Amino acid sequence: MLKPLLMWNKIGRIALILSKRLHITPLRALDIFYTSQVCDRMHSPKEELYTFSDEYIADEIILELRGKIM
Repeated sequence: MLKPLLMWNKIGRIALILSKRLHITPLRALDIFYTSQVCDRMHSPKEELYTFSDEYIADEIILELRGKIM
């Protein structure tokens, strides 16, 4: 598992990626991240999603959002 400071940095980078891709504020992007299933998976030591790239994790969140819309 990542140390807390490294995890916070990673989450911030993911939020910025989401903000740019979805044309939303970084604060809204953080809200989307923290209410997603991807967030739960990222904090799970079993799944180790935190080892994946920031872009991949942002893509996973966008796919989750698309699934909720459809």
